[in-house]
Parts: sequence; C-alpha cells; structure tokens
Amino acid sequence: MTTTFENLKAGDAIDGPSFAVSRESIRLFCDASLDYNPLHLDDDYMKGSFGKTHFGGIIMHGMNNFGLISRMITDWAYPAGAIHRRLETRWVKPVKPGVTIQPVGVIKSKQETAKSRWVLIDVLVRNQDGDKVATGEAMVEFP
Repeated sequence: MTTTFENLKAGDAIDGPSFAVSRESIRLFCDASLDYNPLHLDDDYMKGSFGKTHFGGIIMHGMNNFGLISRMITDWAYPAGAIHRRLETRWVKPVKPGVTIQPVGVIKSKQETAKSRWVLIDVLVRNQDGDKVATGEAMVEFP
C-alpha cells in the first residue's frame, strides 16, 4: 500500500534498511566523500590519545548515518510523490566495523498549510544491541 498524507498518523513507524559496517564500507565512504581523516582509516592513530575520545579503533563516518536515514525517508516518500525537504541529525555513539545499524522513523506530526502538506518525522539509528547511534528529525512535503 502506498503511503498517503491522509492515512498517516502520529506514531506510525518507518523502517529503514539494515547496514553491516565493515572496514571496506568505511573505506568506500572515504573514497566517495574524499574524507581520509585517520579516525576512519588508521587503527594505530585511534588507539592513541585522539583528543578525549579514546575510541580504541577506527569509526564509521557520521555522515553514513545521514545517508542511511536519507535513503529510508526517500524510499518511503518517493512512491507517494512526496519530497524529503529537511534532515537534522546528531551523532550519539561511534560506530565501529562489525556493527550492524538500522535507521527507523516515527511520524511526529503532520500539518497542512495554504500551499503544502508537511510531515515531521523523528528519526534514529540503532545498532544491533538496540543502542542509539544517531538521532534527528526529518521533514517531508506531500503533494
């Protein structure tokens, strides 16, 4: 069933695709983003005293969470002719190779204006243990 503005209600859930984070996926994101920061590539650097973080090894790009959330929202909205207009995220916990993450969304509210119809969505990304690794809010415009 295609999502329509009319049939949405607060509390409705949107499930995104799960993603298995690996050294290869992190490296591919480095190549795609041209971000070769050693915190994504160099275990020895990360085992040292990197600021006050002490991650103990490389971590995935936070923007990879952003991309997964964007894919979830777009896959959900596009069939209904809706457009993903805004996304704000906050990274809560580092993600290391070997972790599987999955974005989810929950309809927070919807509103009609003179020119459009809007849906506000709380988004989050959890790891396989259920821990939040990213949180945020998205806005989608429906026709």
